[in-house]
Amino acid sequence: MAVLRIFPPPSPVLSARLHPVVLFSICDFYVRRPDQADRVIGTLLGTVFGGVVEIKNSYAVPHNESADQVTLDVEHHRNMYMSHLKVNPKEVLVGWYSTGVGVSGGSALIHDFYVKELKDSTKDIREAQNSVPPVHLTVDTGFSNGEASIKAYMSVNLSLGDRSLAALFQEIPLDLRMIEAERVGSLHGPFTFRCAAPRLRCSMIYQEGQVNPDNDIGRFLSDTLASVPKISPVAFDKVFNDRVQDNLALVYLLSLIRAQLSIAEKLNAAAQTDGQQTTMSIST
Repeated sequence: MAVLRIFPPPSPVLSARLHPVVLFSICDFYVRRPDQADRVIGTLLGTVFGGVVEIKNSYAVPHNESADQVTLDVEHHRNMYMSHLKVNPKEVLVGWYSTGVGVSGGSALIHDFYVKELKDSTKDIREAQNSVPPVHLTVDTGFSNGEASIKAYMSVNLSLGDRSLAALFQEIPLDLRMIEAERVGSLHGPFTFRCAAPRLRCSMIYQEGQVNPDNDIGRFLSDTLASVPKISPVAFDKVFNDRVQDNLALVYLLSLIRAQLSIAEKLNAAAQTDGQQTTMSIST
């Protein structure tokens, strides 16, 4: 009788920690994605220690997606990864991310690619990391359930008897990790909101007409706005281009003056050298 078995990786990842800069980077790439792209796929970088993957950095990988396949720009991924290693060799490949709700149909193929890339890329960097599987991070940038769902997965193998059937993505605990500088920024946000809340309530009172308007202040604001000169876009472009041309001409004249001074200095030095040689010959 065949038995369905689930084989976890030899050194399982217990949990993952995500830095806010990675989340902001993913959202930024999603906003600037091509018009025909529905999602963004990228590489995750970080460190692994004690079964905990700490995701510290990321970059997007261009891809083409159709109904039945996903094509990644492998050269772009490898060039970006090698460039990143030159800057920060301690942050190695730890997985990949995708925007959207949960795991999609082509995730298994992409995950297999990153499994091979992880084994090849960490061979000379960190031998102990070869046994750690890559992490798959999903970010729901469309707020499908009213919130940005962020989840991390690891892959386990499903087998029937001695035959491997497929890979199953199993969710692992994910924690948001902030460094001291990021924590200070997050603590400053609520303080700023508390300071701005009374001003916002005061503005709403004026907007809703609960306070009688002050005509003198309104007239002063209207006169101030009317004093701003009005200029058409065409006239503004002309004035701006004229000023740019004047600046370029000034830079060109300064470069000519610098060249003339350099030539004059060299001629003066040459004349002094010739004068000294002539004096020495007359004395002789």
